[in-house]
Amino acid sequence: MPPAGCEYSYALKSMELTHRWLDRCFTRLAETPDKYGYTQNLFPIVQGSTFKDLRTASAEYIASKQAPGNAIGGLSVGEPEEELYRFTELCCNILPTDKPRYLMGVGTPWNILEAISLGVDMFDCVMPTRNGRNGMLFTANGVINIKNKKWADDFSPIDDAFPCQTSNYYSRAYLRHLFVAKELLAGQLASLHNLAFYLWLVGQARDHILQGDFDSWKRQMIPRLKTRL
Repeated sequence: MPPAGCEYSYALKSMELTHRWLDRCFTRLAETPDKYGYTQNLFPIVQGSTFKDLRTASAEYIASKQAPGNAIGGLSVGEPEEELYRFTELCCNILPTDKPRYLMGVGTPWNILEAISLGVDMFDCVMPTRNGRNGMLFTANGVINIKNKKWADDFSPIDDAFPCQTSNYYSRAYLRHLFVAKELLAGQLASLHNLAFYLWLVGQARDHILQGDFDSWKRQMIPRLKTRL
């Protein structure tokens, strides 16, 4: 996977290598029986770094494989957010709309909402748990660094905007105390909270898509989510 800012020749070589691997993967998958009573699926991955012609060629090659779903890789690796969105949209405009589109390694709550608006269906990211272990909490009203002293006497719930036993029961002051005391429970509770928040957020996104007002809701939510509390 090429890093952000790599040279064109490197991105081209990496993309071609990815496509060769993909052909070998499809051959191997066709020779391999299903495992554990479930159908095994392969999502090919679009590469091409931040070069329009390479991204286009890769997305077209991936789409031609008619896989049950398709992945968009090589983004959120250090490029500006504008580039992340630009190339996500480019890929989504090429990949089939009737099959899941999976944006790999993304991302912040606002990245996810923007990507949904561009046509992405699936995500994975270490951010909820990794950032949680380091004291960063995502909430319905913004981002909290729970290690900051300002939370030492805040006995309000971590977040009561959505149903979650961890978020509703434990106070910000208590969670800060656990981090200051270097208790392992701190990272566990913060991770549980962030995961619950992410699940709530994408559930809300789905509801607003079904209601037909996703875009207006997204425009209201993103500034809130980015607020540093």
